[in-house]
Amino acid sequence: MQIDVRKCDTVFVLFGAGGDLAKRLIVPALYNLYLDRHLPEHFRLIGVDRDGFDDTRLAEYYRESVTAFSRRGAPAESEWRSFAACIRYLQADATQGECYRNLAETLKGQGKELGEPAQHIFYLATPPFLFAPIAKGLTAAGLSHDRARIVVEKPLGRDLDSFCEINHALGEGFAETQIYRIDHFLGKETVQNILALRFANPIYEPIWNRRYIDHVAITVAETLGVEHRGGYYERAGALRDMVQNHLMQLLCLVAMEPPVAYDADDIRGKKMDVLRALRHIPRDAVPEFAARGQYGRGWIGGREVPAYREEEDVAADSNTETYAALKLYVDNWRWQGVPFYLRTGKRLGAQVSEISIRFQDVPHKAFPASVGLNAQPARLVIQIQPEEGIVLKFMAKEPGSLLRLRPVDMRFSYREAFKTDSPQAYETLLWDAMIGDATLFMRADQVKAAWQLLMPVLEVWEENPAPDFPNYASGSWGPEAAEVLVARDGISWLTPTLSGNGTRN
Repeated sequence: MQIDVRKCDTVFVLFGAGGDLAKRLIVPALYNLYLDRHLPEHFRLIGVDRDGFDDTRLAEYYRESVTAFSRRGAPAESEWRSFAACIRYLQADATQGECYRNLAETLKGQGKELGEPAQHIFYLATPPFLFAPIAKGLTAAGLSHDRARIVVEKPLGRDLDSFCEINHALGEGFAETQIYRIDHFLGKETVQNILALRFANPIYEPIWNRRYIDHVAITVAETLGVEHRGGYYERAGALRDMVQNHLMQLLCLVAMEPPVAYDADDIRGKKMDVLRALRHIPRDAVPEFAARGQYGRGWIGGREVPAYREEEDVAADSNTETYAALKLYVDNWRWQGVPFYLRTGKRLGAQVSEISIRFQDVPHKAFPASVGLNAQPARLVIQIQPEEGIVLKFMAKEPGSLLRLRPVDMRFSYREAFKTDSPQAYETLLWDAMIGDATLFMRADQVKAAWQLLMPVLEVWEENPAPDFPNYASGSWGPEAAEVLVARDGISWLTPTLSGNGTRN
């Protein structure tokens, strides 16, 4: 049930308060919510960390982070002072029982100051190995009450077994309705608008099926390498870090059936139906459904960048994939036989996330081949980042007396249409967590189903180290194995649509 958050006293407890996630994303998002008057009238932010902050030093640390990372830039003095008055610090070790006894006392004191009853949001901006100890500590201290919610980040484990362990620990004290598994991709405006595009416009639904769609390609490409996260990435890899959560959620939004209402349970139920329908990948057929890569040396933005194996905290013979591509099938009435191609990678040719829906060829070519040498199949492109918009690509006649066809674009830009900046994903998701709207958060059965689907690929890749790593140059669009994956079906990857110049290879 959603609440009027402005009228609900709220204490936001941030574990890992001195970490990178809190600094770069969470606190800037909370400050923007404050500026937009979306935070409760009575709000407290309690930062929990082992570092030696106090209330004043933590507030100053967060002021620096807001200045560096907020979409609004440096905060005004008067506004920041008002926000900083809400910040408290608790120095504690989350692995020790004393942490939760002290936290309980602190929350009791805040309750007297704010007035009862206050809701408690426990945000775990910590490494995943702390999720279970924190959840158990909160439960033991009596803090998993019915006015509490717990928010956890990905990755939720590194395989099916570790996810089940984390989920069991969360469920010991918190009900499923109190657990918010965050995926920041689902907070992006363009991702949310997939539902609006599909279900608020009757022109798309009749052709959103196997009769008219040839295939769907989902691309999440990064130009960045692992930077200073080599230690984490060595344990994760592209399949765990991006495919298991972000790309699978995008697939679900494209493939799901129409919900009865815009309701968290209904929408998440429809997404779960898609995950149940995904075709199992047999271990002996993994090369037919999956491809992997690891970046080598190359050029990005005019500068030479190192290979993955040369990065800090990365093994010299690392088998970790920095690129992953999958071919999946949704075995149901709507999508039977339509391939969904997913790809993601680091150090690729551009920073871009998009969904490309390629329609079937026309059944009969009425025009002679000579008039359309550049002919392309029609496709709909949903741009997620860096541009936010929708592009419909189709064929049109060139001006002039001669009959000649060429591809053109019909564009919709969120920035141009609405004349405003989109809120950052974390702003949307933190607001939803506070009002109790779980629509954009993942349910336990969704996460489990995604792990079950990918386990054969993970196991085969770990048991059989890649003999050709590194197998793609930084600045390219990935390894040859990914091209082979789609070439078997007689197609090539659709070139991402960038600055209006995207074309198909």
